[in-house]
Amino acid sequence: MTVAAAESPNSLIRWHYLWWALVALAAMVGVITVGNLWLLDFVHVFSGLLWTGIDLFMGFVLGPILRRVDIAVRAAVAQRLTPRTLFLMPALSIIAGTTGWFLAVRLGYTALAWPAFGWIAAALILVTLMTIQGVGFLLPVNLRVCLELQKPSPDLVRVKRLMQWYFYAVAMQGVMQIAIIVVMARMRTGI
Repeated sequence: MTVAAAESPNSLIRWHYLWWALVALAAMVGVITVGNLWLLDFVHVFSGLLWTGIDLFMGFVLGPILRRVDIAVRAAVAQRLTPRTLFLMPALSIIAGTTGWFLAVRLGYTALAWPAFGWIAAALILVTLMTIQGVGFLLPVNLRVCLELQKPSPDLVRVKRLMQWYFYAVAMQGVMQIAIIVVMARMRTGI
């Protein structure tokens, strides 16, 4: 109630979403600490599924559509989409990557000899690149778009420029997500 009252209707940063992200990260720590293999696998698969699904949808479905519509429509979509992805996507990337690492250690994948370890290295490199890109580029761009759209008269040309770079980066994330699906399928069927 206090959070809802503190946020103005024009506020694009929904701080109560941060609490949900923190709860998810705390749950991840709990799952890792408990050490239950099934639960660790479930959290890894579920967070990876969400992360991959959202990235692929945004990169290959929403992105091409938004590039072809009027800037006002893009701004309206960004005003509704950005608050939902601002804390969600970094949390999903951290949870999927971290639980994946602990799962790989637990299943003995990190002790494999080369060339089998190459699949583990590929997964680690892809997850690291996607997480760095997400937290180091996509999150700051999301924040800048949020702050710009909150202004009484936002610079829509700046928003357009930022969103173009954003959607290209999300498309790159989508390509890397497809690559990691290939790696995960290979790991699942035996390396």
